[in-house]
Amino acid sequence: MSAEASIPVVINGAAGKMGREVVKAVAAAEGMHLVGAVDRSPELIGQDVGVVAGCGELEIPILSDLQSVLVLATQEPVQGVMVDFTHPKGVYENVRSAIAYGVRPVVGTTGLTPEQISDLAAFAEKASTGAIIAPNFSIGVILLQQAAMQAAKYFDHVEIIELHHNQKADAPSGTAIKTAEMLAEIKNQYNPAQVKETEQLPGARGSCTAENIRMHSVRLPGLLAHQEVLFGSPGQIYTLRHDTSDRASFMPGVVLAIRKVTELKTLVYGLENIL
Repeated sequence: MSAEASIPVVINGAAGKMGREVVKAVAAAEGMHLVGAVDRSPELIGQDVGVVAGCGELEIPILSDLQSVLVLATQEPVQGVMVDFTHPKGVYENVRSAIAYGVRPVVGTTGLTPEQISDLAAFAEKASTGAIIAPNFSIGVILLQQAAMQAAKYFDHVEIIELHHNQKADAPSGTAIKTAEMLAEIKNQYNPAQVKETEQLPGARGSCTAENIRMHSVRLPGLLAHQEVLFGSPGQIYTLRHDTSDRASFMPGVVLAIRKVTELKTLVYGLENIL
């Protein structure tokens, strides 16, 4: 791909654990180049984002103001992409700002409500700007979810357990919520009651969707990102599990999303919808 056709990329949350991996992935990928890096860590403002990420100097300083960096992206000959791995509290406004500037968002930050996603989809469609929101960029997780949808045709009882590091701010994880939504496409009700349950401690049975799918969240240092989907029927348990041991496993999905979002004019929710 010629330099003129190379996709300009802005990374929001560039100094975070996921952001640093995205910096390295974009720097190494063909057909795209980094034009801006945003982070709110005061001690890193002004530093070269490549040095911070550990991939060498890229001559891109970390800045604190997202809108000024979005302006840089609009000055490129090709429509830019913003990759966002920040915090649930700010992601909605980040995505709206990107769309308003004509920069296509690729969002890995979880915690958006269904109403916020719907509003962003309407905003993106009105602006004819592509956007991708993916609760998980791991190909392995997508395969787990597809297998879970197949299993749901044959099992009436299912629960989801998700395990993450203790710096994750939202619970349940976006991946667990997305998995439950996919299971709801197969059946509108799970886990028919066998007894009247009583929680001795509130929350002991986890959260529960309208389809009666239970979700349990574990937060511990030493974990990264893990999910189990357990199906049960008399005499058997069918367990699907995915374990992440390195954030680099998410990067092929992120790079794919950066390429694919340039072809879209609306918002797509879920990596499985661009594979």
